[in-house]
Amino acid sequence: MMFYGIDRYYLLLVVPAILFSMIAQAKVNSAFSRYSGVRTRRGITGADAARAVLQINGVSDVRIERVSGKLTDHYDPRTNVIRLSESVYDADSIAAVGVAAHEAGHAVQYAYGYFPIRVRSAIVPVTQFGSSLSMPLIFAGLIFNAAALIKIGLLFFFFAVVFQLVTLPVEFNASNRAIDAIAATRILTEDELPGAQKTLSAAALTYVAALLVALAQFLRLLLLFGGRRRND
Repeated sequence: MMFYGIDRYYLLLVVPAILFSMIAQAKVNSAFSRYSGVRTRRGITGADAARAVLQINGVSDVRIERVSGKLTDHYDPRTNVIRLSESVYDADSIAAVGVAAHEAGHAVQYAYGYFPIRVRSAIVPVTQFGSSLSMPLIFAGLIFNAAALIKIGLLFFFFAVVFQLVTLPVEFNASNRAIDAIAATRILTEDELPGAQKTLSAAALTYVAALLVALAQFLRLLLLFGGRRRND
């Protein structure tokens, strides 16, 4: 068996998940590039779309700011700010509208106390702490032949899987809120709306891929070391 190298579980579980993740990322880049080149008929920008989503949901205390980079768009609940990338904030494309509306959907989730996002926020500290310690603990357990350390490391890694699992309904719900708001406010016309849906569907696929990669890594580690006993 190999830890950081190639083993049969890595080939059977992790490699397919990574390939799926690469395909998902390629689909996101393709969809975003395609619909970034299609301007909205009403000249609505990403920032305009985010404001419209907030307004129709009665959320008025969220700031919208520009941030550098590409596809660096996110909502920061700590500062209650939606940060839109340079390719989204001022862009009047269908892709920009979809992405910006999605981030506004996250702000609406927090404003309404959407349960899955509250759960995700609650486990973020545990996930960050555990993900940084899981591999060192497993490695230390192997060196010192300490099964307890390995089990703790596996438990910490499991929290990363749980985080990715909880992320799925959060992201899908944000996209649904975005599309509903776009349709209700007529930001996009009926024939433009599918473009925003395809952009967000491609983005959602990356979160499915992230879950599969995390799950594959966890199963690999569990199969390699889960049954290990002291003095094996």
